[in-house]
Amino acid sequence: MLNTIIDGLSLGAIYALIALGYTMVYGIAKMLNFAHGDIIMVGAYAILSIMMINAPVISVILAIIVSIAVCTALGIVVERTAYRPLRGASPLAVLITAIGVSYLLQGMAQLIFGVTPRTVDFKIPGNIGGIPVYSIVTLIVASILMVGLTLFVKYTRTGRAMVAVSEDRGAAQLMGVNVNAIIAITFAIGSALAACASIFYVMQIPKIDPTLGSMPGIKAFTAAVIGGIGSLPGAMLGGVLLGLVEKITQSIPFLSAYTTAIEFSLLIIILLVKPSGLLGKKRNEKV
Repeated sequence: MLNTIIDGLSLGAIYALIALGYTMVYGIAKMLNFAHGDIIMVGAYAILSIMMINAPVISVILAIIVSIAVCTALGIVVERTAYRPLRGASPLAVLITAIGVSYLLQGMAQLIFGVTPRTVDFKIPGNIGGIPVYSIVTLIVASILMVGLTLFVKYTRTGRAMVAVSEDRGAAQLMGVNVNAIIAITFAIGSALAACASIFYVMQIPKIDPTLGSMPGIKAFTAAVIGGIGSLPGAMLGGVLLGLVEKITQSIPFLSAYTTAIEFSLLIIILLVKPSGLLGKKRNEKV
């Protein structure tokens, strides 16, 4: 049972890292970036490309650095080229664009790497008390990243500017905040967290294909909604809760086939009871 809980917490930490990207972009740019899940796929293929170098230790370190760098740069490019021109457009136009970017990234991955799943050996070997080391490392590092992000948003000038833009973009701009720069930084941070999630995800599931990020992306979005879209603590709580539910359900034989259905049923139940999510705040729209 302890193994199941640790596995659930480590998987939940991965969902939380991805969910943070969704919730930050929504909270600050007021848009749903459905291409965010595919950033994970790009990070995984960056790892695969570097791991093909025959120098294990150097390859692992370099793969982590390159994956984070590539995903961060991709997040900035996507924001600048696809979303910034639509800053004043309707939500439907932005949503369609996000879906288009998602399919574009998947199509490019298919052209470059093919559709056949690829295997990458990126696991940390060994066990501690029967618990895989990679699960423990995932849980510890992801927790540090989430705490670091919380402190960054709360105590740095850029973080406070992000909060200001989230609360009232117009007022923040009048106070001298560069809204475009803040939104670009938000995409960069969210994409870097997605790269970290891809590193941990590949440790657990070493199969890579162009649709790798689809289901984790959807589940992470579900986690963000469960916790309260726009709330950083909510994204963390929702991710951990969803990971625990998934692993516990998979450990019960007669429920394992219905794991995904149970996860999305949890979303429906929580939204019926608390439409704004567990930690979300109900906001009154200005007329």
